[in-house]
Amino acid sequence: MERKRLSNRRAHEVIAFQFRGRSYVAGVGRFDDGSIAELFIDAEKQSTDAADDARDAAVTASLALQFGCPMDAIRAAVTRDAAGNPAGIIGAVLDLIEEDR
Repeated sequence: MERKRLSNRRAHEVIAFQFRGRSYVAGVGRFDDGSIAELFIDAEKQSTDAADDARDAAVTASLALQFGCPMDAIRAAVTRDAAGNPAGIIGAVLDLIEEDR
């Protein structure tokens, strides 16, 4: 399996949101075809467990996307509560992206 490389210049959008009472900013990079290629997640308070977990989750999701895993497959795989809401930060970001589609 080969990692799909991103162009040096690519579309990027920024989404500010709240999750579990904390403020975050997500950056979403796209491949030339418009599909999601990378995620960046920054927490309002840096050097916290929440900020570190968010950043690591974004890196992991980005690698999965670049190795060909569809965003919808990741969304379907994340943990959700009984109401279908995401239990983790990656699910929350991917749901926000899906709402904007």
